[in-house]
Amino acid sequence: RYCFVFALGYLTVCQITRVYIFDYGQYSADFSGPMMIITQKITSLAFEIHDGMCRRNEDLTPSQRCLAVRRLPSLLEYLSYTCNFLGILAGPLCSYKDYIAFIEGRSCRPTQPEANGQHDSKCQQAEPSPNMAVAQKLLICGLSLLFHMTITQTLPVEYNIDEHFRATASWPVRCFYLYLSLMAARPKYYFAWTLADAINNAAGFGFRGYDKTGAARWDLISNLRIQQIEFSTSFKMFLDNWNIQTALWLKRVCYERATFSPTIQTFILSAIWHGVYPGYYLTFLTGVLMTLAARAIRNNIRHYFVESAAVKACYDVVTWVTTQVAISYTVVPFVLLSVRPSLTFYSSCYFCLHIGSILVLLVFPLKRTQKSSKKHENLQPAWPRKLEEEKLLQKNSYSTTNNSFSQSQEISCRYQALKQ
Repeated sequence: RYCFVFALGYLTVCQITRVYIFDYGQYSADFSGPMMIITQKITSLAFEIHDGMCRRNEDLTPSQRCLAVRRLPSLLEYLSYTCNFLGILAGPLCSYKDYIAFIEGRSCRPTQPEANGQHDSKCQQAEPSPNMAVAQKLLICGLSLLFHMTITQTLPVEYNIDEHFRATASWPVRCFYLYLSLMAARPKYYFAWTLADAINNAAGFGFRGYDKTGAARWDLISNLRIQQIEFSTSFKMFLDNWNIQTALWLKRVCYERATFSPTIQTFILSAIWHGVYPGYYLTFLTGVLMTLAARAIRNNIRHYFVESAAVKACYDVVTWVTTQVAISYTVVPFVLLSVRPSLTFYSSCYFCLHIGSILVLLVFPLKRTQKSSKKHENLQPAWPRKLEEEKLLQKNSYSTTNNSFSQSQEISCRYQALKQ
């Protein structure tokens, strides 16, 4: 926690210096970007070491158990992880154990055993080539850059608060332009994150085994899934596929460890990490309302619409439209940055989605899932056997790479944790 507070505090000082001394209201590539990535690495590693050396296994969640570091890294290992050239500028974040496995050449492992219980030796015979994955991602980068340089310039987000547009355009037109302008603002993030992913893949990092068809998967540290983003039918689905590694960092260092209101704490931490512009805080505080309201609606209504395929298709269309409008409404201050234009936009919409979210939370009960999931986890009868296996592996196969069990078991465990 001391490491977390110090690193985040230092990053905040850097953000204040950049914003209020150098270039308020401007996006620029400077030292604060790498500092954001390094802050993620430092804090995540601190918690992973704490989980591995200071906490009991039975007190850890499945993901914490898989990522726990059982031995203090050497200075070389620590500096290599935090400052390696692959992700120093734009990330994406990776776990310490994944990075060390890549450095030591152990990242090539089969993801699942075959039907006869034996692992496929294909992965050990030859290292998979990242050429196809890199080529595909570079193609996405080119298309995203082209879209940004042509379409984005003609659909500025600032036009949503233009007085003439607000006075003359109808509500459907305004909603449609709101969606188009925010959709057009996303390709620059697609470009940066996909290029960063391609750079890591080109170096051989990011391999996550083979799928059922035998194709190599290079998405271990991918930061987004564009198709799921553009066709998301819930607020959660959008967040789960946008800036994935940052979302996992927020989950691991905040959401899973918060003692009260984990959703609120996680959104506040996200705002602090992004910077000190007021628009960030307006966006993430609005995101809290949207997330809780969407969760309440999904828990209380969705099961009525999934029995019939036709009804579910109509439900998916309605939720897609609602989600895209809600996301666009939420992130406008993130783009506008300042308080006055952000409040101008929200007031022109009469704070409709804010009020609607509050009404939803007053009408529908909100299930508390975190405590129940922890209780459910503590009741699982299979964990004692797994803990004995982990202890046996620690005794028999200790290595300087901090792995308490083999790579294939680690991938399987993390996959189960992500499914939960």
